[in-house]
Amino acid sequence: MGFQIIQDMETVIELTGLSKDEFAKELGVSRVTLHNWLSGKRDVNEMYMNFFYEYTFNKGIRLNKIKEQLYKEDVVGKSRKILFHGAKTKIEGELRLDCSKQKNDFGNGFYCGESLEQSAMFVATFPDSSLYMLEFCQENLVERKFSVCRDWILMIAYFRERLGEHAQSELIQRLVRDNRGVDYIVAPIADNRMFEIIDQFIDGEITDVQCQHCLSATNMGNQYVLVSEKALRQIQILERCYLPNSEKESYLNSRKESYELDRDKVKVARRQYRDQGNYIEDILK
Repeated sequence: MGFQIIQDMETVIELTGLSKDEFAKELGVSRVTLHNWLSGKRDVNEMYMNFFYEYTFNKGIRLNKIKEQLYKEDVVGKSRKILFHGAKTKIEGELRLDCSKQKNDFGNGFYCGESLEQSAMFVATFPDSSLYMLEFCQENLVERKFSVCRDWILMIAYFRERLGEHAQSELIQRLVRDNRGVDYIVAPIADNRMFEIIDQFIDGEITDVQCQHCLSATNMGNQYVLVSEKALRQIQILERCYLPNSEKESYLNSRKESYELDRDKVKVARRQYRDQGNYIEDILK
């Protein structure tokens, strides 16, 4: 699936109120070239595609946010949901469960996020990355949902292979068995900062209660992990969206700004809940 650049150009022309001659001049092309693009006679090359999307974002037009809102307005009923998937390049062929790494939060699966910004931010450092908007139908599927809780912490640690000898404990194996027969998992997104906190819990430096509150302080929203072929058949790609560098930088800068606040909240949570809860040796003994 390619980018819908022709529709995007028509949208920008309408939003800016420019004539086609004026718009062509803004892009640095002739009126004939613009006509050939809009009529489908010629493809927009990569250089002009990037220039167009950079121009649009720097004009303050948030095309991807507009699309997100419109798609969400079209969704009717509780069983349908708009999700987002950041790709380092693009999705090749059919969606697959084994395209993710085994050491992801819940092992193999197709990973999506509830937030456009978070999904884009995870791939913002890759030069050819793009964002997919998808519609997921949850009807007749078995869901397993986690909050920021001890079970979620232990599952992340298990699938990320952080537990070592604890991986074979009775509690961990019961949690793993509970995933059997599940079609998709809804759980908080974990990033590198969260893994550092989880490692402190696994290493016995903090208790489960401290860990839980520290992780809550850095909560990035939920991810949807499709773990069955049945669930995969009920998700549909709506559009592949272009991510210009300026948009990527805005997401990274926004995350950087919140990092300092999150770090301070983690310090406060660690002190406030000191000596509350249990250490991992007591939980998995």
